[in-house]
Amino acid sequence: MFTTKKIAIVSVINDLVTDNRVNKTCLTLVECGFDVVLIGRELPASLPVPKWPFTVIRMRLLFLQGPLFYFFFNLRLFFKLLFKKTDLLFVNDLDTLLPNYLVSKIRAIPLIYDSHELFCEVPELLNSPTKRKIWQRLEKRIVPKLKTCITVNESIAKIFEEKYKLKFNVIRNISDAIIDFKPKTKAELSIPADKKIILLQGAGINIDRGAEELVDAMQFVENAMLYIIGSGDVWKILEKKVKEQNLGDKITLINKIPKTELMHYTYNADLGMSIDKNTNLNYYYSLPNKIFDYIQAGTPILASKLPEIENIINQYKIGDFIDDHTPKNIATKINVMLNSQNLSTYKSNTIGAANELNWAKEKQKLKAIFAQF
Repeated sequence: MFTTKKIAIVSVINDLVTDNRVNKTCLTLVECGFDVVLIGRELPASLPVPKWPFTVIRMRLLFLQGPLFYFFFNLRLFFKLLFKKTDLLFVNDLDTLLPNYLVSKIRAIPLIYDSHELFCEVPELLNSPTKRKIWQRLEKRIVPKLKTCITVNESIAKIFEEKYKLKFNVIRNISDAIIDFKPKTKAELSIPADKKIILLQGAGINIDRGAEELVDAMQFVENAMLYIIGSGDVWKILEKKVKEQNLGDKITLINKIPKTELMHYTYNADLGMSIDKNTNLNYYYSLPNKIFDYIQAGTPILASKLPEIENIINQYKIGDFIDDHTPKNIATKINVMLNSQNLSTYKSNTIGAANELNWAKEKQKLKAIFAQF
């Protein structure tokens, strides 16, 4: 790549297409005058890359998971970073930090670290103490030496700041304002016109995020359809539950689709779900993208009482909360909300929330960071 502009290389370990935070970071870098190279990976089921105004490199790997996957991904990433022309390295999450940090030191290139979560507190590592210790050691050795760090909300920033005595800038996963978007009708999406629509969306529909209980709850929900759209490690479990409980007429599972397609369903939903469990610090302090997508689409929210989500819902009065994760309790709350006069009030209140919570405002903080480089 020959250019007179500064070049930024953005690294992430996922398959790129459904990571809206990374996409918005790249677009903001472009707005700030950088030529951007985004490096990730390509999986067998990866969606095609859209026509983005930046360069995309996707690595195919023989190993798709486990220690060998991490080793070979980071090894290849290290050599790509070592020999590619760049003026700035932007790292997404702990699992791409080591090669970026090493190259930043070898080549004296500034580095920005964006931690999307409390990586060492995810369920997959809590259930594997040896792996967790490795990642904790890596984080402890590198993060305190960094100069510019970002994370997704105030709660997580406070934890990192207390732990490493280092400032973490907060850039929330706020969605773009929806302008001149004409959502497809229920008929065009083959959605029943006589049913209320419940939606759970996300690229990380994983263990302890409430999806299994939500499926179980649908046997008790009246006059409504549940759409689960996305991907995650419980997907096969959800498919099995739907089949075993004969819930095919009440639940539709749609594997991950581009956000431009997803938002047609979000607009048609009567209720958006976000019911992660309080089983680990990472979930407890989460503030998922879907919350802001629901807000922009005017969709009232039913959520778990987790502090960052609770603050948003209570501040703007755009939804309600489940009391626990038993299927009957979830179903009761859904039935009450879908038949309550409060639902239209919640929907109206999303307008004010959407005006305040949009990416055009949030990205100004990110632009201020990029202006330093």
